[in-house]
Amino acid sequence: MDAALLGFGRALRAAGVDASAERMHAFLRAVDVLGPARRTDVYWAGRLTLCGERDDLERYERVFAAYFGSGEPAARPLPVAPAVRLRGVARDAAGARTTTRREAEAPPMAALAGSAEVLRHRDFAQLSADERVQLDRLLAAFALRGETRRSARRRSARRGGVDPRRTVRELLRHGGEPARLLRHARAERPRRVVLLVDVSGSMAPYADALLRFAHAAVRGPRTEVFTIGTRLTRVTRELSHRDPDLAMAAVSAAVPDWRGGTRLGALVREFLDWGQRGMARGAVVVVLSDGWERGDPELLAAQMRRLRRLAHRVIWANPRKARPGYAPLAAGMAAALPSVDAFVEGHSLAALESLAAVVRGADRA
Repeated sequence: MDAALLGFGRALRAAGVDASAERMHAFLRAVDVLGPARRTDVYWAGRLTLCGERDDLERYERVFAAYFGSGEPAARPLPVAPAVRLRGVARDAAGARTTTRREAEAPPMAALAGSAEVLRHRDFAQLSADERVQLDRLLAAFALRGETRRSARRRSARRGGVDPRRTVRELLRHGGEPARLLRHARAERPRRVVLLVDVSGSMAPYADALLRFAHAAVRGPRTEVFTIGTRLTRVTRELSHRDPDLAMAAVSAAVPDWRGGTRLGALVREFLDWGQRGMARGAVVVVLSDGWERGDPELLAAQMRRLRRLAHRVIWANPRKARPGYAPLAAGMAAALPSVDAFVEGHSLAALESLAAVVRGADRA
């Protein structure tokens, strides 16, 4: 159960909740005191220990419903202190507690959490229909932010250079009397993230899950999504639908080359010609592909070198990298790899969580 709860914490971090090690420790202690049998106790133990901001509450609701099932979160416990103490005594004495009919009929929390933790490491190509439904709920809770950079704008800060304008205004406000020096510092903003999702025939078992991951990423700031196969198609607008199923339907109608061939070199060149004015420059570019190339590998190698010079960072996520004995021997993958900053897996939910951390720059930190 502890491993499953730690997996829940990782899912929260992937959704943008700051579930730090200290908060996870407090969460595990709270669940240990209350017991993991009731959905009520696990829900409120996590909500009170893992959420630090108002924005975290909505993300927590989504991840909890996806991880532990879509049942209603249990009602808020009664705030009467004696009732809580009596419940603890009754549990210690009798080894059990009364549950509502809804909780009695529901699967045990340990089983729900365990199945979600197993699902995090399952290959997308091996999932059943029911597992894909649960996977879609977990992917909908994702959040993707690019590595931060210092912008030209400045913001007020406790430390940094003296802000002359604000300091003079403060002096005038006090009639010219000496006042404290006000300071400012360079603001930070996330870099643009560009996702190139391969929808060719060899990527058919993974394309739907990767596009749902891209749909969750589009909710974040400054994210662009393209599909690559035999054509380059910008699908950022189609993925902007709030409902994931409507977004997938819009993408399916907009992309003409589903399950076709692969022209990676020509499409990377087309993307760079399109993005020379700013789409790729300074961005974190993520290629989600198995690296199969029907065109000239030398063209792909040249265009990847060009991309590497323009982008801040190039990340390649290959779903087949996790297979035993895998080696990047495909002509396209071998040609692109020297220009890639990070080569990661992309076959499972846990792999996408790791990919999100790499995009944030956690591996460099």
